[in-house]
Amino acid sequence: MAEQLQTVSVEVSEPIYRRLQRTAQLTYRSVDDILPSALNVALGVPPDLPTELKDELEAMGMFNDAALWVARESSLSPARQRRLHQLNHAAGARPLTAAERTEQTHLLDEYQRSMLRRAHALALLAYRGYEIPQRADLPDAFPHAPSGSA
Repeated sequence: MAEQLQTVSVEVSEPIYRRLQRTAQLTYRSVDDILPSALNVALGVPPDLPTELKDELEAMGMFNDAALWVARESSLSPARQRRLHQLNHAAGARPLTAAERTEQTHLLDEYQRSMLRRAHALALLAYRGYEIPQRADLPDAFPHAPSGSA
């Protein structure tokens, strides 16, 4: 069964329209053809994410630019970052207790969600035409993460 299409009239700024035209030319398509794809990219998130995280990332597509710049910062507090570092360090020196493993798993999950939010915010900003800083210029949310653990 084919999806039902809706016609929407939208006003866009001249620079955005020029970008759409340029993309259409490069892909040998019309602006009408590429606009739905562009919207899917701007609004889309991976479908296999937990519902809560998927909803959060989809909502970020509606953030204004200032809110996206804030969202690119780590949401993991410095105290929680230090604790994760301590647990990772301890895990390299000795077996963790069951409680420590549970805490480490929880903190790693928080860290990974924070990184996903940050990456999504940067992707949206790049899509909106902002120059995104190089990796070396970005603030490091977790500078002491052992390779492979976070």
